[in-house]
Amino acid sequence: MPYRRTENVRRKLAARHDAILTAARALASEGGIAAVQIAPVAERAGIAAGTVYRYFPSKTELVAELVASLAQAEIVALSKAADAAPGPMSALAAAVATFGARALAERRLAFALIAEPVGPDVDDARVKYRKALAGAFEGRIRTAVTAGHLPDQDPAASAPALVGALIEGLIGPLAPRGGNERAAVQALTLFALRALGVVDARARGLVVQTQIAAR
Repeated sequence: MPYRRTENVRRKLAARHDAILTAARALASEGGIAAVQIAPVAERAGIAAGTVYRYFPSKTELVAELVASLAQAEIVALSKAADAAPGPMSALAAAVATFGARALAERRLAFALIAEPVGPDVDDARVKYRKALAGAFEGRIRTAVTAGHLPDQDPAASAPALVGALIEGLIGPLAPRGGNERAAVQALTLFALRALGVVDARARGLVVQTQIAAR
């Protein structure tokens, strides 16, 4: 009996923790990192502000964990799409397209996760995300190079460059606003494949294949 009570308490604590992060995510989607404040988060989660402080003693800690959890979700989504692809090049195209599609689907949240000005503590979490993102692409690039599908190159150099191009092309201050989001994802995926050394005809075929598989 004591074990059951302990397990129930643990589940309630975990559920409340998740509710706080869900509320913080919703606010970040609407107004960016600046909108993630303890009182609005508590109101959105339906709990007292004091309860939020029990889980997160400061806004900085809350935002840092939000960024970390969002980053993990993005890496999982990217990896899942790539793992489902039939080959190394299709996997690379799927990873790029998935990142692009998710970023444009929630552009405000993506900007908050990657580029919105924040304090150093939160930025540490975002740097870890960018490193993880580059690492995910590096693995796909390395596999394709080893299999002879890409020209010889240093994946550790190509991957961060790819991440930079995708961020600037999709959600950075120079990225175009409005228009056809699907076309934008296709264009950035095509650009990425060309930049990595895929000949144009094959790159276009991979983009088409990726779009069909994503339907």
